[in-house]
Amino acid sequence: MLQFYFLTILLNTVTGLVLMYVNSEGGDEAEPGGEGGLTALVKDDTFRLILGILSCVTGFFKLLTTIRGDVPVVGDLVPALAGLAGGFTLLYDFYKTRSSIDPDQLPRFIQVIVSSKRYVGMACLIAAGLHFLFPTVLFL
Repeated sequence: MLQFYFLTILLNTVTGLVLMYVNSEGGDEAEPGGEGGLTALVKDDTFRLILGILSCVTGFFKLLTTIRGDVPVVGDLVPALAGLAGGFTLLYDFYKTRSSIDPDQLPRFIQVIVSSKRYVGMACLIAAGLHFLFPTVLFL
């Protein structure tokens, strides 16, 4: 479906930018211009929660839907997994601020994903760009 194609590109791009902007402590990078509208939006927990939910849902449904003549599941594997990873990272950040969980008790793969937010953000941006440029290539 073309709707999920568009949503995958849009949400992977926005999720990638948000993950690259927010540093590993959950705060934001120092910005010389001060507080702007976009800066306040990126810092907003509700915005990041909704973006994480939408990215996860769209990534999941992207695994199930195909574009004309594409192979099911593996046809859009990279953008779907990037959306799921980016959405999961945003959701975990929201959860981490609201709970008293000990980060050392988490499984190792979750620790790796959460500790490398910038790389997940870059993967989301790359997946969105490649998916936009090459919509019918296998895995993209």
